[in-house]
Amino acid sequence: MPVTLASLRRFTVTRSLATPTSLERAIERLGFVQADPIRAPARAQDLTLRQRVKGYRAGDLERLYPTLAIEEDTFINYGFVTRAVFELMHPRSGIGAWTSAQKRRTQDVLAFVRERGAVHPKDVDREFSHGSVTNYWGGSSNATTHLLDLMHYRGLLRVAGRQDGIRTYAAREPLARSPSAADGPERAERTRAGSDRVDRLVDVLVRKYAPLSARSLAIVVRRLRYAAPQWHADLDGALARARARLSRGRVGDLDWFWPTEESFDTVSVPEGVRLLTPFDPVVWDRNRFEQLWGWEYRFEAYTPVAKRVRGYYALPLLWRDRVIGWANAAVKEGVLQIAAGYVSAGPPRDRGFQSALEEEIERLRMFLNLPGADTRRHRA
Repeated sequence: MPVTLASLRRFTVTRSLATPTSLERAIERLGFVQADPIRAPARAQDLTLRQRVKGYRAGDLERLYPTLAIEEDTFINYGFVTRAVFELMHPRSGIGAWTSAQKRRTQDVLAFVRERGAVHPKDVDREFSHGSVTNYWGGSSNATTHLLDLMHYRGLLRVAGRQDGIRTYAAREPLARSPSAADGPERAERTRAGSDRVDRLVDVLVRKYAPLSARSLAIVVRRLRYAAPQWHADLDGALARARARLSRGRVGDLDWFWPTEESFDTVSVPEGVRLLTPFDPVVWDRNRFEQLWGWEYRFEAYTPVAKRVRGYYALPLLWRDRVIGWANAAVKEGVLQIAAGYVSAGPPRDRGFQSALEEEIERLRMFLNLPGADTRRHRA
């Protein structure tokens, strides 16, 4: 079957937005769920999962986190990964040595956390009061929070849960060290093991974000330097291996890649309306977005108000296999308010669009646990 832009659109939507399942199975399918703290009208991780988990409600992931086989961690962005993905990324190395002061503070904090069990950053700050540091954006951040973030990234701590959205930390058992290049005879084995791990991490990316153009595949593979800095030198090799083993199709002058076990043959046009988070796998790849749907979408939460085109947290509006516009959603005095915009002059005239949009808004009300949601229609 020849690959066309139309078939790529259908494939992109239907493979990602499959029949809703349990929370555990949905996370297993995704491998990684990107997180974002903004609530508009809910956090990105919840908005992503509501499209893929039957009966999902805002906050379920945070509430159930301690019972799930997942970890908060950095992948290609920060979010939630399965334990299997976590084990492929750790133990991390190649990050740079602690300074003498950091090492002393780390040892003190680790001993404190082990004694207390799970701790809130405020507990650590009260005990040690590390002051402030200059953050990534040039502003001032709490030095204790910064140190906890570093310890978490290096695998010394894990996120035990959250209190009012703030991460609480617990000590992690020491992770087994990977052989280093200086280990002589073990070097070749280390190289093989590293390549296998990187290839498996690439497969996680491809399963989540496919189909990927050659350019997008290169971008996401190279972002694995955040997930596993110890394998940074092998990422170009991993990209070459991925191009060789993945299924490939060509549309115009672009090559596209997807998992070898998947096929376009049975993909039909999906029905219904979906309001997606800007971080949803369907729309996350902005290069693909423009190639498939013919218009430029940008996340504008950090754009000055006067320069915003579509809104603070515009949710891409998917109708069947087309992203035809966007919607800004807000809850005011318990009422969900939706302001939609369209790429063309107005909403589609297709029969059934308006009722499909109303059904999606009703599902959004249910997800947000707002009063007055029609549970009977939702269940039907």
